[in-house]
Amino acid sequence: MKALLCTALGAALLLAPVGAAQTRPAGPPAKPKLVVLVAVDQFRFDYLTKFGGQFKGGLKRLLDSGAVFTNAHYEHMPTVTAVGHSIMLTGAMPSSSGIVGNEWLDRNTGKQVTSVSDPAVKSLGVEGRGGASPHRLLVSTVGDELKMLGREKAKVIGVSIKDRSAILPAGRMADGAFWFDKPSGSFISSTFYFQQFPAWAAKFNESRVIDKFKGGLNYDKAAESNPGNDFVVAFAEAAIEGENLGRNGGIDVLTMSFSANDTVGHAKGPDSPEAASITLHTDKVLGEFFAFLDKRLGMSNVLVVLTADHGVAPMPEVQVQRRMPGGRMSEKTVLAAVQSALDEKYGHAEWILGKSGPAPYFDHALIASKKLDLEEVQSTAAAAVRKLPHIARVFLREEMRRGLAPSDFVGTRAQNGFFYLRASDLIVVPEPYWLFEEKGTSHGTPWNYDSHVPVIFMGPWIKSGKYANRIMVPDVAPTLSQILEVEPPSGAAGRVLTEILR
Repeated sequence: MKALLCTALGAALLLAPVGAAQTRPAGPPAKPKLVVLVAVDQFRFDYLTKFGGQFKGGLKRLLDSGAVFTNAHYEHMPTVTAVGHSIMLTGAMPSSSGIVGNEWLDRNTGKQVTSVSDPAVKSLGVEGRGGASPHRLLVSTVGDELKMLGREKAKVIGVSIKDRSAILPAGRMADGAFWFDKPSGSFISSTFYFQQFPAWAAKFNESRVIDKFKGGLNYDKAAESNPGNDFVVAFAEAAIEGENLGRNGGIDVLTMSFSANDTVGHAKGPDSPEAASITLHTDKVLGEFFAFLDKRLGMSNVLVVLTADHGVAPMPEVQVQRRMPGGRMSEKTVLAAVQSALDEKYGHAEWILGKSGPAPYFDHALIASKKLDLEEVQSTAAAAVRKLPHIARVFLREEMRRGLAPSDFVGTRAQNGFFYLRASDLIVVPEPYWLFEEKGTSHGTPWNYDSHVPVIFMGPWIKSGKYANRIMVPDVAPTLSQILEVEPPSGAAGRVLTEILR
């Protein structure tokens, strides 16, 4: 009997069609048709645990169906919007990307610039608003790598209320980035991407779709509160339809950033009812957006990544009630101490040309004209700042250039955020929970409440569940590159999160 069975089996295998033995059970699509990056501006990781029991929409879907990293951090400072958004799809630290802050002093022109300001281009959608582009970003994004590969058609679109939040994740080769012009209540772009504003975007502005969300608020106030997130989703859906994203025959990328959460958080703090309200509203609008994607493309064809650009500190007044450290100091106090110390030692002069928060940019031409040693001047200023109360660290630009920051996590994060040509002369770190703002709260420090953010992947290519191992947000870009089978972005510093890949 065994012999007969073996003979029959052998005959069946010989008669089987070529390749039949290689047939496998149906799995996920080979690649996504659409990659969606969802960035929530100023979203602490603990919002997911604090408010998670009340989620009913998109955040719940992500927590239930996604790979949720509970210990994801940024490994740089300053933890601010432009830097965080520049990292998400480049994987690059500021030391490589050149995006060192929301603004800085351009040493070539002697003028303060923003991370995306660009006098060489003009605004489109509304004239005369000032041009913006990713021309200061020195590295590639996942979208750039996808387009440079040329394997298939690919479109990349960025959307946000803030210009930097739309522009930096989308990259230099994006087909368009769109941000909200508050005075007019319209989404705009720039001639960096196209010479004529897209017809579908103009139609969206003309339709005044967003008016149904803003209630009795003006556009400025609406954009900075719950309706602002409705604006972003409505325009993102219009972009998907207008650019036919997910149906272009290749892999398309949409980046969308919710800026209103940041405005509410700054004004009211992470422990406020308002922070809870906008978090729950984010859950709602994401649920509606995922339903739209499901109907149009099927979520089995979509890879979603959710993260944030930074966290935020508790209100100092709340910390006092908790018997925790914290308080306020003025950045003017820091700059005044620097000016006074340099005046006293070297004579009165306008030593400070610009600043980034409390971090001063010195007049290097003036220092050279007085035949002074730049590092000695920086040391004199740093000594004065260190005497101020509640200053934890002061790093010198010239010491950072030589890689002399201490190797603890504060020093490492400062070094990762250092790009010599755009760096301030001093890098000032307050003690934990101390702010340079006179009201509200803020972020920007290397402390964990500013660095700890969500990272969630969701799609058929991903193993769902909770992952407690420590990762970096810069790991997102190389992981996406692995899934999409493209080169890692040029400055990517992270690793592929192989533990979540199916």
